[in-house]
Amino acid sequence: MSDWNALLIHGAGGGAWEWNRWHGVLEAHAIAAQVLELQPAAQGLGATALQDYAAQVRAALQALQRPRVLVGASLGGLLAAMCAGEADALVLVNPLPPAPWHRRLPARSWEPVVPWQRNARLHSTCQAMQDADDASALWAFRHWRDESGQALSQAHAGVEVAKPDCPALFVVSRQDEDVPPEIIFEWVQVWRADRLETLANSHVGPLLGRQAPAIATQAVAWLNRLGHVG
Repeated sequence: MSDWNALLIHGAGGGAWEWNRWHGVLEAHAIAAQVLELQPAAQGLGATALQDYAAQVRAALQALQRPRVLVGASLGGLLAAMCAGEADALVLVNPLPPAPWHRRLPARSWEPVVPWQRNARLHSTCQAMQDADDASALWAFRHWRDESGQALSQAHAGVEVAKPDCPALFVVSRQDEDVPPEIIFEWVQVWRADRLETLANSHVGPLLGRQAPAIATQAVAWLNRLGHVG
């Protein structure tokens, strides 16, 4: 039986629902999994900073018993890396990179509130989730949320993140237009971390694609190989 306690952090514009498949796999392998739903600051979503989200992650992680693993995807992956000092292991799924690798991301600009919920279209959702089935794409289309442009701008401007002391696994899609795999590979090399290259063909594929349960199972196997820590 596993002793791990997991905290899962979703990406920008998503929610706790992104981890439905991973949550089931983790629980099936006796890993107690909690999914954090990131909340806007009291002043509203447009005033929500990256550090507001990071504070929520730290508080939720500190409430878990050790050993604890912090699992984050995309923006949630960057947040997990920022809070890695509180974790005993780290699993980053297509994470937004910190400095200096942020400079190689595609250039983007953001409104104060990014209207992903209001502007969601099923066709564009299916294009972004080409390795998912129709039901998963429809579910995502109905559940995208608006996001803080300030938090995204701060993430893309580059955040200094120290190499953590705990083991780290990077889960990488074969194809990813949002965070090109070669950026993550360089990051992995500098951190001397482990990496899991998947057959996913989209940024969200490791969570929402057809291969998601198998990818989650491989992440569990990596955790089990670490043995008892903490």
